[in-house]
Amino acid sequence: MSKERLFLYDTTLRDGQQTQGVQFSTSDKLRITAELDALGVDYIEGGWPGANPTDSAFFDQVDHTKARMTAFGMTKRAGRSAENDDVLAAVLNAGTPCVCLVGKSHDFHVREALGISLDENVENIRASIAHCIAQGREALFDAEHFFDGYKANPDYALQCLRAAQDAGARWIVLCDTNGGTLPSEVHQIVTEVIAAGIPGDRLGIHTHNDTETAVACSLAAVDAGVRQIQGTLNGLGERCGNANLLSIIPTLVLKEPYRSQLETGISDEALEGVTRISRMLDEILNRVPQKQLAYVGSSAFTHKAGLHASAILKNPSTYEHIEPALVGNRRVIPMSNQAGQSNLRKRLSEAGIQIEAGDPALARILEVVKNREAEGYSYDTAQASFELLAREEIGQLPHFFEVKRYRVTVERRKNKHNKMVSLSEAVVVLKVDGEKKLSVSESMDETGSDRGPVNALSKALAKDLGQYQELIEDMRLVDFKVRITQGGTEAVTRVIIDSEDGQGRRWSTVGVSANIVDASFEALLDAVRWKLVRDTA
Repeated sequence: MSKERLFLYDTTLRDGQQTQGVQFSTSDKLRITAELDALGVDYIEGGWPGANPTDSAFFDQVDHTKARMTAFGMTKRAGRSAENDDVLAAVLNAGTPCVCLVGKSHDFHVREALGISLDENVENIRASIAHCIAQGREALFDAEHFFDGYKANPDYALQCLRAAQDAGARWIVLCDTNGGTLPSEVHQIVTEVIAAGIPGDRLGIHTHNDTETAVACSLAAVDAGVRQIQGTLNGLGERCGNANLLSIIPTLVLKEPYRSQLETGISDEALEGVTRISRMLDEILNRVPQKQLAYVGSSAFTHKAGLHASAILKNPSTYEHIEPALVGNRRVIPMSNQAGQSNLRKRLSEAGIQIEAGDPALARILEVVKNREAEGYSYDTAQASFELLAREEIGQLPHFFEVKRYRVTVERRKNKHNKMVSLSEAVVVLKVDGEKKLSVSESMDETGSDRGPVNALSKALAKDLGQYQELIEDMRLVDFKVRITQGGTEAVTRVIIDSEDGQGRRWSTVGVSANIVDASFEALLDAVRWKLVRDTA
């Protein structure tokens, strides 16, 4: 049976930029474009030319792409011709092969927001699309507020779609702009639109996530017959976001009936890159990745409960709907107070520690983990600290050095410019190879700014480790997270530190104390010890 073609349209560069706190630079947009093109999406919406300098610069600089580059704008304004509308002209002047124009399809918005007659709005749609076609462009019409408009006045909403259809629009995109339409409604309305004479192979779907159903609504529209899906990477977008393409794409490629019935531009090889693309976007935005994202989140294939992990060891399909590697992700069996011996043996095996089932050490390690988590530790994410704990319990943790004492001071004073500044200084005394070593370090960076007491401690600890010094030269701290685990006078501080080295390895360690500096130092010590364990194995 031949497959029908389903087209993927990415709006990250425009809709994604409407996310609160998100502002792409031109170089950011070019980098994202390259990744989208390599992934295999069919259309990349680059932004609104003329709306801001970044979007205009992007269209000037973007190279040729396999995907059809699309400029976004709106239908012409009432009272002027399409040929003389400067906003429409700016969109066409971007020189993209495709143009997407948004226009009203809800009579309420036409009257209240535009303040024009219903017939004028229909003519604006028709004339604008016809003008783009006359300029040799592929035209798309985004029917804004379509689902709300259809529910209020189906005849008028369809009249707007037909105006775009008759003018030659390649795609007519049904937009759930307010994000309040549910999947069953989407399916019913799309079915009725197709029955009214607008074929599914000219229809697209554009959903927002205000009811947490944007992905489900998109798939419901596909089930009803639309053949273009619009969405963003990681579900970026205004308010609650847009449909997440990185959830939709794996579903279309891997799940039935879509895999058998529909053809997308995404190869199985390209699909393996979606987890990397998701995390690349978070890196660009300097955001912490959402662990619970479907397919690509770090928790998507994490099995914490002992019962689950036991089954996973026998057959991963018992608790996994796909093989993680298909989307470039990986399976994680974390350690926690919910763990059983199956979790423990799996995690130890990943660390290169082999212990037979029934070994008394397993029960001892589990007991230590549970007791320490009761004190505020967390080994779900701090896998390196867990490995050190386990090695110590079974006598496989080498003794590299001993910390005899440390001291941190923070001074606040006026500098020569009469400006208040702070300076942190740390002293660490270690015993390495039978010899005491005292290291002192300040936290001042190259700009003269204080980087804080933890930075000073980190620099002092890594200043002189004797014979091990060369092994830690490529190590750096990349993230630092603090959480208060109890309130009031018994508050306990948990610090998680992420470290990285020149080999591209990244590991997490944990420290707990009533004192934030002491908790930080414990996590720093574990980070250094884990690095030495791995590099001296």
